[in-house]
Amino acid sequence: MESGESPTDSQIFAVLELLAGEAPPRSFEDLLWEARRHSGGEERSGKLEAAVRIAMDIRATAEQRRRRESALAALVDTTQEISLHHELDGMLNVVTRHARRMLAFDMAYVSLRLPDGSSYVHKSDGDTTALNTGLEMGRGLGLGEMAQGTSAPFWTPDYLTDERFPHSDEIDRVVNSEGLHAILAVPMTYDGRTVGALYGASRAIRHFSPDEVSLLRSLADLSASAIEATRHRDRVQSALASAEAEKTRIGAALTESRSLAEVQAGLTGMCLEGADLHDILRAAASSLGADLVLRNAGGRTMASTGPVPEIPTATVVRAMADSHATAAAIELPDGLWAALVAGGVEGPGILLCKSPEPLSEENRRLLHFTGQSVALVLLLRHNLAPASGPARDEYLADLLSGTPRTPCHFAERARRIGIDPTAPHVVVVLCPDGAKRGEAAIWASSYAYRHAGLMTVSADRVVLFLPGDDASAAARAASDELTQLLGHAVSAGAAGPAKDLAAVSKVYQEALRCLDTLVALGGTGGAAAAGDLGFLGLLLSDDHDVDAFISSAVGPVVEYDAQRSTDLVRTLEAYFTSGGSPSRAAKDLHVHTNTVARRLDRITELLGPDWQQPATALEIQLALRLQRARGAVYRPRTPPLADQADRGGA
Repeated sequence: MESGESPTDSQIFAVLELLAGEAPPRSFEDLLWEARRHSGGEERSGKLEAAVRIAMDIRATAEQRRRRESALAALVDTTQEISLHHELDGMLNVVTRHARRMLAFDMAYVSLRLPDGSSYVHKSDGDTTALNTGLEMGRGLGLGEMAQGTSAPFWTPDYLTDERFPHSDEIDRVVNSEGLHAILAVPMTYDGRTVGALYGASRAIRHFSPDEVSLLRSLADLSASAIEATRHRDRVQSALASAEAEKTRIGAALTESRSLAEVQAGLTGMCLEGADLHDILRAAASSLGADLVLRNAGGRTMASTGPVPEIPTATVVRAMADSHATAAAIELPDGLWAALVAGGVEGPGILLCKSPEPLSEENRRLLHFTGQSVALVLLLRHNLAPASGPARDEYLADLLSGTPRTPCHFAERARRIGIDPTAPHVVVVLCPDGAKRGEAAIWASSYAYRHAGLMTVSADRVVLFLPGDDASAAARAASDELTQLLGHAVSAGAAGPAKDLAAVSKVYQEALRCLDTLVALGGTGGAAAAGDLGFLGLLLSDDHDVDAFISSAVGPVVEYDAQRSTDLVRTLEAYFTSGGSPSRAAKDLHVHTNTVARRLDRITELLGPDWQQPATALEIQLALRLQRARGAVYRPRTPPLADQADRGGA
């Protein structure tokens, strides 16, 4: 120590040296202890202690400043690192990792708010179980919910034992599994809105200082702004992506529309230039990337570009009706599409498309347009088509109405429209459901074309004029096909064959009466001609064919008597007159009961086992009376034959 320098001043100078050298607190304590040991008085010792306290305060202030500067530097580093990430997960990884490093947490995690106001843990760092990430926090439960609800930080030195806030079993289970005690939660707010909470946790009891709380909150606010920026960027990118996708879609639609317009223009040009059906189908099939087949109303393939599976007639007719109603192509099972072809003189046809992929809206329009183009070709090919359809309709209307015409006139008109005037024809009248009348009309057009006949629709009835001589079979065939198409029973009445074309009107009226009789008798869905209605048919028939009725009812018995000179007819009459009693019939015939029994057995062999059923028995009795009356009118009356004994039995 130099001359003139007091020991206390020297020690105070030493304090300043320690302070300037940023000596640890232990060095100050050693200096003070040494001074006390060699102290020369209380005054100098007290001055040294005051100097040490001041130095320690200065040191603490400097240390605090350094910590703040370090924290600010860490925040700057965090900001820079966050800016390198454009995805939410990567950014929150940076936030939780830096939170642990800056504040010496054992675990840090972030919860984000859901639209309903609850929260869930989105990202976690330092966790040792898989329970924390994704944990849903009920509204108002836990430190984070309290921090978000009040926009203020909350912390606890020991979470599980702290009863100042509401707990939840799920959160407590995670805290216990991770071995956490002290937890600090601060809200993440941006522009007055809370987006979530930032948590720091230690696995030991810990009291957080205001500086630590302030630092974590600064990091939380920084994170909130970054989260909102990321979300805004995601929204902008999503909007841009949607706009780009819409632009691409519109561009593709415009391209398809231009392509469709070009193909349509090409097909129209081909039609006007007289191109063949095969050429038109090939051009359309190339644009569609599919195979096309054109079939007429009769099911005959008129042109094709490749194989197409066969489909039922009912399906074809329904597709034609639907395509006509919607003016569009119709989807069928097994990758098939169909479009109506209104072919004029060819009758309605159908264009079938077999595509490996579902047709786009543009391709559906192209298929429909191709069907129209094919129809145009057919019309141009058959220049008589505009007149042929009305001519056929007018001709059938004249036939059904009974308009007075000479046979030669009817025959000449028939030849003009392709009808053979010398061939037998029948009339079939069907009664479809009114709601499906359009579908039935299209079917009738196809059916008449396929069977080389004519058709018309009158009120709620469909009328068919068909070549053939079996009215009953024609009625059943038409009724069965239309029933299958419409999905409900369709009644049909028929008559014919017409003796000549001038008699078609009477045949038509008879068919109407048969249909009305069927419906009146509760036979909806049935099909019958006059011959199918027994004696009712005899009454309904215009020609009252008594011979045919007698023949259908008892013809075999009459023929048996004529060939073998037996009395089966008289036995039938006696049997019915006696009320079905063989013994009384035998008495009236003056023969043995066994003889009547043998004759009845023979009658059963000739007429079938059901001849005694009420309906059949009634027709047999009516036929027997008609035969007796006819014999009385057309043959000279002769004295009644004496009753004869049995001539050998039946």
